Amino acid sequence: MQLTEQQKFIRDELSRKNKPVRTDKIIKELGVTDIPDFISDLNVLEKEGEIIISKKNNIQSVRGSGLVKAKIVSMSRGFCFARPDGGGDDVFIPVGDNMGALPGDSVVISAHDDEKGICGKVRSVYMYGDRIAVGTVKKYRGKPELHADAFYQTPIEITKNKIDARDGEKIMAKVKYSPDGRKLICTPVKIYGEAECAKNCADAIIDATGIPHEFGEDVLAEAKRINDAGVTPADIAGRLDLRNENIFTIDGADAKDLDDAIFVRKIKEGYELSVHIADVSHYVTDGSPLDEEALRRGTSVYFADRVIPMYPVEISNEICSLNAGTDKLTFSTFMKFDSDGKMLDYRFEKSVINSKVRGVYSEVNAILEGTAPAELTEKYRPVIQALDDALELYGILEKAASRRGNVHFSSEESQFVLDENGVCAGITARESGTAEKMIEQFMIAANTAAAMLAKKSKIPFLYRVHESPDPESLQRASMLLRVLGVDTRRINGSPKPADIDRVLSDVKDTPCEEIVSNVLLRAMAKARYDTEPLGHYGLALRDYCHFTSPIRRYPDTFIHRMLSELIAGESQYSITKKYYGKALDAADLSSEYEIRAVNAERRTEDCYMAEYMAKFIGDEFDGTICSVVDSGFFVRLQNSAEGMVHLEDLDFDQYEYDGIASLHGRMSGKTYRVGDSIRIRVAAARIATGKVAFVPAAPETGGND
Repeated sequence: MQLTEQQKFIRDELSRKNKPVRTDKIIKELGVTDIPDFISDLNVLEKEGEIIISKKNNIQSVRGSGLVKAKIVSMSRGFCFARPDGGGDDVFIPVGDNMGALPGDSVVISAHDDEKGICGKVRSVYMYGDRIAVGTVKKYRGKPELHADAFYQTPIEITKNKIDARDGEKIMAKVKYSPDGRKLICTPVKIYGEAECAKNCADAIIDATGIPHEFGEDVLAEAKRINDAGVTPADIAGRLDLRNENIFTIDGADAKDLDDAIFVRKIKEGYELSVHIADVSHYVTDGSPLDEEALRRGTSVYFADRVIPMYPVEISNEICSLNAGTDKLTFSTFMKFDSDGKMLDYRFEKSVINSKVRGVYSEVNAILEGTAPAELTEKYRPVIQALDDALELYGILEKAASRRGNVHFSSEESQFVLDENGVCAGITARESGTAEKMIEQFMIAANTAAAMLAKKSKIPFLYRVHESPDPESLQRASMLLRVLGVDTRRINGSPKPADIDRVLSDVKDTPCEEIVSNVLLRAMAKARYDTEPLGHYGLALRDYCHFTSPIRRYPDTFIHRMLSELIAGESQYSITKKYYGKALDAADLSSEYEIRAVNAERRTEDCYMAEYMAKFIGDEFDGTICSVVDSGFFVRLQNSAEGMVHLEDLDFDQYEYDGIASLHGRMSGKTYRVGDSIRIRVAAARIATGKVAFVPAAPETGGND
């Protein structure tokens, strides 16, 4: 919630106090005349975790008292952990000091250093979470318990089992304390079905993470009305008419939400690239039901068996999707580049296009490689010249990106193949060819131009920012990489993006390429949205935003509105007045919901991976140790599946963890180190938790690859 100026004033005045102050005293000090309004403001500040109001009506400023806002993130028997909102290590809190807080609750805590780490105490619970847990029902001594997938580290007794949740089923339950306050109990509220089924787990993860997946009637009605109206002459009036241009799209074969199209041609100065983005903000107006729903979702979410779209299909797949052969409203940027890839000029215009070809990545790759059959060549005939020019420009932009220090992380994404029953039947690597990389470079260019225009015009905006890596995280990564024999001198201190990229380049096409890339990627700061142009470290760009995917990302739709008003002639003052506060909220919420989506996608992928590996219990594979912890090590197989080898499953020895990258046997002298090749046997695969367990294979036996 955004505070009013009056509430900010009260908060700031109270923050000057380093101890509790009586309400009547602060009323007198501030000269308050409207006491009911002042009390209302205090209640808002309390609900936002800015102040604590005692039973005696004494007010304590959270900031002024050195307290910390945090969220309870996990609970075990006898203690819980709180994660500070501003970042930093989780804080250990004994259950007796947690004021009844449960995972998901927002709290104010005091914290201090202890021999065992950072300890704390909950001072207030200012916002309750949903207090929902998702997990598997298991019987213990004849009584059902909930073994939660996350947040709760101990079983929770099931009471009032009115919906007959049975042993082995995945359920959602409401959690609370027992009447005597001594233990946690829960009541089942929803049954998903057999827990050892990835599809059921995906359903549960969606609910557990709070991702909205059903549209309200008002949202659906608005989407239908907009789609039924189609593109009218009134919509087209005043727009740049590009319907005769050989503009085209390139996307995955299964994509239905086509939100970007391109055209490239040679010009006197070098090349002109035009990127045409679905004009979603023309249809989704500020504050409308569709807009409020999109803000609540933040992004489309992609699972192996479904897409949870940010907008209803009437918007995402129909009226706004740049389907070939149909008139579509677009927001276009025209950029000129010289032969070195330097952007010489850019401009933005509202336009109307009619895409000539629905391009597919695999097909375009065949065209560019000269291996396409005759029917494909004929399909792309209208845009062949533009494709040739696009390939040339891509090569120039890629070289320019390397010169400025763009970090090229290696990433092997998995693609899951499901059978007719929705069960994972195969895993393939998601390929990224020239066409994919070309479109990526063109979208980066358009995003950069949009950010440059906003910064130059000094309007409120949502920038995509990626800050410099934390030196401590980078130091830990450097120590691990040295174990792999990687020269890390370039990344000591405060490395530039080019230094990171050089290390990655040095290990390219070596057995440890993927491991090095993952280690360095984990050391990087997380990209997020901000109203300030803080730059993008990974891309080595001073100005960057997300402009090119308004169908599936809320920030793109939001900044389209501000840029639309800017090119229509609205003043900087008018745009600032209208959007400044909204931009602050949108930046925070969009960053939060992006994390929510990524976590849900990863957890679901783990379940599908476990479902696939369950077919190979007892089989052997070759893999590589990708990380080591004090309880064992993780092995990555060639099919991208990962599993853990636990200490207790190693030979009879005492293994010591070096805190970096290896386990060393005291008696045998045997060492398991990151980067080592190892043959393993699949011991178990728990679909419900997405966990796969490996054990070392006996050296004399054979197995599968």
